[in-house]
Amino acid sequence: MLEKLSNYIVDREFRLTLFKDMVNVINYSKIISLEENYISIIANEKKILIKGNNLVLKKILDNELLIKGKINSIEVVNE
Repeated sequence: MLEKLSNYIVDREFRLTLFKDMVNVINYSKIISLEENYISIIANEKKILIKGNNLVLKKILDNELLIKGKINSIEVVNE
């Protein structure tokens, strides 16, 4: 029981949630590139490429990002 509770509290699983004009990224490792039309990050040894228009970081924490703008595509590339 304690292990399940610990896994819930210390959640290290990568999650990406797409909303209408936002992307929420949880448990990323590093931001590689941050441009108006392109954001790339590393998560779980994979590169995540987010392409769109007017992309801005609305929230940035140690393990969470909220990206706002017109999202055109999201690609996952093995590193």
